[in-house]
Amino acid sequence: MNQDMVLTDRELELFVIADGMGGHQHGDVASRIVVDSIRQFILETALDAEKTWPFELDLQLSYTGNRLKNAVLLANRRLAQHIAGGAPRGMGATTTAVLFGPGRRVIANVGDCRTYLVDGDGLRQLTKDHSWVAEQVESGFITAENARVHPWRHMVTRAVQGESGLVVDIVELDATSDCRLLLCSDGLHGAVPDDRIISILSADSSDLGEACRVLIQAANESGGPDNISVILIECSGTTDSPELPVPSGR
Repeated sequence: MNQDMVLTDRELELFVIADGMGGHQHGDVASRIVVDSIRQFILETALDAEKTWPFELDLQLSYTGNRLKNAVLLANRRLAQHIAGGAPRGMGATTTAVLFGPGRRVIANVGDCRTYLVDGDGLRQLTKDHSWVAEQVESGFITAENARVHPWRHMVTRAVQGESGLVVDIVELDATSDCRLLLCSDGLHGAVPDDRIISILSADSSDLGEACRVLIQAANESGGPDNISVILIECSGTTDSPELPVPSGR
């Protein structure tokens, strides 16, 4: 069963990948709740600027950054409500999402789905994996090469699974330069090393759909041990109106 869910909504300028947690019941349901909840909140706040937001705003983030962070937190709350209604307590999902706003490209992640920046300097991971092996690599206990084959490489330390106190990582980029953004589940980056990913993206430079197909093919040729989801976005530099200020008193 494919437990990944993918959303590409060009009208909302919202792109999401959610990976239902493997080994747990109803991972496909969890990933669908996450994606649907994120989209619904972004839609509602696009149509109604005065909508009451469900969580406290972060004054360190832009308006767009707060929209996306609140959307992920709301997805976590919706999953908690679903579990409280009798669904399996172990269900959950990891996710990464991109939301475009005036002069902004905002990236969110929880878990080990990734968003990369692809530009003239190569491939750069924008998100941080919330996983046991990532923590071991950061601490210097194992190498990145060993992490790729470690038996605990799929053990995440943070996920959207309805628990209180969820921390959502937010990265904000100025939208002033041309680039590509690559979103993927660990079915891709866990099977295909970064140098192979950038080689594929360089070879299929104009056809984004073909590049995605070749990336997925490469993951399957490497064993395809997990569901593989890929979104590739072409971003043009913009001088759009400045980001809206963060509203006060909410």
